[in-house]
Amino acid sequence: MKFTYLIIGFTVLISVSAFSNNNWFHRYQFSPYQVHHQKQYYRLFTHGFLHVNWVHLIVNMLVLFFFGGYGEDYIKAALPPAVRPWSPLIYFLFYFTAIIVASLSSLKKHKDDEWYNAVGASGAVSAVLFLYIFFNPWERIYFYGIIPIPGIVMGVLYLLYSHYMSRRGTDMVNHDAHIAGAIFGFIFPVLLNYRLLAVFFKQFFNFSF
Repeated sequence: MKFTYLIIGFTVLISVSAFSNNNWFHRYQFSPYQVHHQKQYYRLFTHGFLHVNWVHLIVNMLVLFFFGGYGEDYIKAALPPAVRPWSPLIYFLFYFTAIIVASLSSLKKHKDDEWYNAVGASGAVSAVLFLYIFFNPWERIYFYGIIPIPGIVMGVLYLLYSHYMSRRGTDMVNHDAHIAGAIFGFIFPVLLNYRLLAVFFKQFFNFSF
């Protein structure tokens, strides 16, 4: 869990510092136009440590806090014994890669949109959440901390909602990043060890309420 704490601490530090520094937003936010036309590829990564406001920051960090530790444990368990000492590095690579992967669909979609910008760790946090769902498909996740919903059900609803809102495009939220991050988080265990797919299906077809 301590490595998740490091990510949370660093993200909070950068985000809070940027609240009073608009130059940081303009320089490091995700701008597909700037990435594509000005080759500012660093924006694919740096935007994941900026947030619009306290609510945006707290929601993302709370989800990361509750599920990140499980992600660390699952990645470690998925690795061969000889590689497990490197699991913190692999967890960091997973999280940081998720930030980039979650942005690729938006890059393609908005590369010629000069006015489109986005910030936030939502794509990477979605990856962490769906990593948890992969290993615990029927474990209840409390929606808004109140309503218990099986993880796999919540995951499907989350993807459907994100797809719907992405098509509407009316709320200034990068729903495409949520979808891409979620998919990356779900398939990442299989990339580590393809045999884990059998583990998922075994749990999926042996559920109980």
